[in-house]
Amino acid sequence: MRRGLAVPCFAGDPADLVGLGVGAEQTGLDGYFLWDHLVHANSGDGPPIVDPWQVLAVVAARTSRIKLGTMITPVARRRPWKLAKEVTTLDLLSAGRVILGVGLGAPAHAEFGLFGEPAEARVRAELLDEGLDVLAGLCAGEPFSHQGKHFTVGPVRFSPSPVQRPRVPIWVGGELPAEGPLARAARRVAGRPPARGPVARAARWDGFVPINPGRPGARATVAQIAAVRDRIAGRRGSTDDFDIAVWGELDSAGQVVGHLPEYRAAGATWWLESPGSGPGWLDAVRERLSGGPEVQSPRG
Repeated sequence: MRRGLAVPCFAGDPADLVGLGVGAEQTGLDGYFLWDHLVHANSGDGPPIVDPWQVLAVVAARTSRIKLGTMITPVARRRPWKLAKEVTTLDLLSAGRVILGVGLGAPAHAEFGLFGEPAEARVRAELLDEGLDVLAGLCAGEPFSHQGKHFTVGPVRFSPSPVQRPRVPIWVGGELPAEGPLARAARRVAGRPPARGPVARAARWDGFVPINPGRPGARATVAQIAAVRDRIAGRRGSTDDFDIAVWGELDSAGQVVGHLPEYRAAGATWWLESPGSGPGWLDAVRERLSGGPEVQSPRG
């Protein structure tokens, strides 16, 4: 089970985030991921934010082993052809170490409404799904055309292609669906079948990062991870070559290792340590990397 660090792209100085990425590799972690935001407050006045892609390019140049990516990028506010170029370029710079995390994005008004973009969840989901199809087609390196509800492309061929083939891995982040008969009945009444949820979307791609609804910062339980594994397997036939990442707490006290076996048995392949975005998060991560326990992540 591999272990990574997922931190906000909140910084007045991007060098601070570069330092965390280099430190994550030196500490022995397997992945370094940045949140992808423009504004993190619906008022329009949030914390200082820098572009994660430029930060990750510098981290790629100063590391050699650690996986890199965004966790998560709201595809609905991006032009998928521009995103395809950025992902491909980072994959080339890092010699094939990129993982692209995607999702609807939040908060919706801050990320979309403040800039005149559609903030409705249904529209953003449509843009996400169609945008991923376009991105995957462009990254294949073959002549590509697309005509859909939101995007028209080509015919065009993108070159060069990413190092990883047929493209970089795509992980979908999303809230776990509520379970139980009342929740199922509510979905039927609302005309929202489970097939349209984030688990079904993730099954089309390469990984899933479950988010616990109503419990900000709380990681998914072992039972929830096992349920996700079973649902993904039901759609794909198996979970071979599919990643399930636990969004967990920062391991400053060295206690995460005690949870790994049960989560691994439930189907998790990654544990992502995240400090949240509260006061002092940057210093907490620095302490974790400089004075925390040496991480020995099982590989293979």
